[in-house]
Amino acid sequence: MGADIRQVGDGIHLVHGSNTNWVILGEGDAVTLIDTGYPGDRALLLESLAAVGSSPEAVAAVLITHAHTDHLGSAEYLRAAHGTPVLLHEAEVPHARRDFLHQVSVGTVLRNGWRPGVLPWAVHAIRSGGTAHVPVTEPAPFPSDSTQGSPGPLDLPRRPVPVHTPGHTLGHCAYHLPEAGVVVSGDALVSGHPTSRVQGPQLLPDMFHHERERSVASLAVFEDLDADVLLPGHGPVHRGSVRDAALQARERAL
Repeated sequence: MGADIRQVGDGIHLVHGSNTNWVILGEGDAVTLIDTGYPGDRALLLESLAAVGSSPEAVAAVLITHAHTDHLGSAEYLRAAHGTPVLLHEAEVPHARRDFLHQVSVGTVLRNGWRPGVLPWAVHAIRSGGTAHVPVTEPAPFPSDSTQGSPGPLDLPRRPVPVHTPGHTLGHCAYHLPEAGVVVSGDALVSGHPTSRVQGPQLLPDMFHHERERSVASLAVFEDLDADVLLPGHGPVHRGSVRDAALQARERAL
């Protein structure tokens, strides 16, 4: 099965890998890649770049929403093979190096195995390299805006703006594309998951969050973003007010 690529705007593509999405932002001959899927998604990742007329050599940087293995899978490959910078929030940099791992444990998955969809998801995750050790040797934090002490638009194709949305992990970041009205939300706000029985804007099930209360609190960040297209880390494209999507997810979480 080939990569499932959805164009959602000029040069903006959401790619559905095996249960995890990544985003390709194209501008001229260069692209920004947001997330990389599972380690086992590498062939799909490379195929998706080729399908939009790009290549690994054209990736100006890999932006990581958070350093869970299903999003970090090929980041080190691109860094080592092509010299591609791998950029994250400063709080997520040690997570990407695997100084520590804040990811759902096998034990927690087994304890939740009675829940619908959990065991099939777990089998798929293992087969896709979800338990692999995939540290990034030299991850780097976003450059700070010296006037504001926080990242502004990054000097990358489509000028994505990092937006700190902690809770799922300490340094989880979404990426806002103000001119396109798009938010790449990672796992801080999704539209579906194999272990969820509902569709539409929602938080992931509780077992996946490092700090669930902070995950709920971070939904307020999305409520302040002017956008009408949501590209989540899991699930389909969601079209409509991102503010309303965040409010719906909050209602479902409470």
